[in-house]
Amino acid sequence: MLTHEFMFTTGIENSYPTIALPDGSIKRIDEMEKAGHYKYWQKDFELVQALKIPYLRYGPPYYTTHLGPGKYDWEFADMTFKRLKELNITPIVDLCHFGVPDWIGNFQNPDFPVYFVEYAKAFAERFPDLVYYTPVNEIFIAATFSGLYGWWNERLTSEKAFVTALKHLCKANVLAMQAIVKVQPNAIFIQSESSEYYHPMKPEAQKIANFLNEKRFLSLDLTYGYPISARMFEYLLSNGMTAEEYHWFEENQLNARCIMDNDYYVTNEHLVRPDGTTSASGEIFGYYVITHQYYSRYKLPIMHTETNICEPNAVQWFYKEWANVHQLKMDGVPVVGFTWYSLTHQVDWDTALREDAGRVNALGLYDLDRNLMPVGRAYKKVIEQWRDVLVAESYGLNF
Repeated sequence: MLTHEFMFTTGIENSYPTIALPDGSIKRIDEMEKAGHYKYWQKDFELVQALKIPYLRYGPPYYTTHLGPGKYDWEFADMTFKRLKELNITPIVDLCHFGVPDWIGNFQNPDFPVYFVEYAKAFAERFPDLVYYTPVNEIFIAATFSGLYGWWNERLTSEKAFVTALKHLCKANVLAMQAIVKVQPNAIFIQSESSEYYHPMKPEAQKIANFLNEKRFLSLDLTYGYPISARMFEYLLSNGMTAEEYHWFEENQLNARCIMDNDYYVTNEHLVRPDGTTSASGEIFGYYVITHQYYSRYKLPIMHTETNICEPNAVQWFYKEWANVHQLKMDGVPVVGFTWYSLTHQVDWDTALREDAGRVNALGLYDLDRNLMPVGRAYKKVIEQWRDVLVAESYGLNF
């Protein structure tokens, strides 16, 4: 079995959904703008290099790069990806992070997959040497926050809107993978997805929790063509997906090119009440247990693609997450990488970007003045200690 270096990673937070402001106007929330990346992008890449982090989750803003059908503005992407190559930092290309260009509208648009695959193909052709891609980031979260919670983009609050967003996002993801691999046959797809779990508060909530614990897998089930239960099939059909649309996913999967990547935050576990409402539970099972559930389902290599917590708890949380990842690997789960997300502090994620308040969230390896944080020093130390010890088995993937 071939081996590959363990993928220590960070990322530039590049969310860009639209939200409704209190006065009813619509605003694009661009995290790269809020965190100063457009101004300090060269410095940011040098900070990645200074920590000896070899991989970077990174992508140009989709909404300003894809100007219309067949029209692109590559200026920023050309500059940034050229510099990453010069610094010997390997990008994991993040093509769609929670938003779409204004001219597409939102995730309810049935033409979104067609337009997105055009963009993905054009990007791969412009940067043919790039290998690692996350075509669509956190599909489950994008569909939930946009179609079910009413927070972003289409801001709808129905199961039908959730399923519509879900099927469009998953189809866009699969079609993009197919298009990219035609340009770059060695492409590896790192499908970053939120790992969730729902705990029943009372016995009366068990049935609802069981349903939600099946529903959490839907984005990956569709992406990987995994056979779902009759209950989930009925749920999808009753909320607007046709049987033909479902079977399309069974017939178009690209599992052999995929690493199943999951994110874990203290907010990923939930309490379920008998009336179906949920609230945050905090960490109960943790990354180790929940990741085992995802691995048991898909049997694909695993990468931890996001975690963080605010100061002053960041260092303690980092070591706990790292211990979970390391133990999974020691127990035989094919874990290929770990990520602290993101490089710098973020802005307004305390309200999931629903408010344009400008509140700095102390989550980064560096603050917004680009000063190294204690968690950045801890991460650098772990990389120095472990990068020549750990390897990642390729499992047939051409790293």
